[in-house]
Amino acid sequence: MADKISDAHRVVREQQRRFTHAAAIGLNALKPIMRFQASMLRLWAQNIERFAGNDEEGAEKAANSAEEQSKQERAA
Repeated sequence: MADKISDAHRVVREQQRRFTHAAAIGLNALKPIMRFQASMLRLWAQNIERFAGNDEEGAEKAANSAEEQSKQERAA
């Protein structure tokens, strides 16, 4: 009876070891993918910030140029 119980415990420990090993392999494989995704998100965010900055600059230039045109038309 004690042999059957110790065999059952051994089988359970082996299964847990296999599962733990498989999970570790999966997580190690996932790390580079997650790092790549994080770097792509950072790049995407930087591009959006740059685009927003360019858009603001363009809007300011357009407003300034329209203002100058209207001043020149009034002066003429």
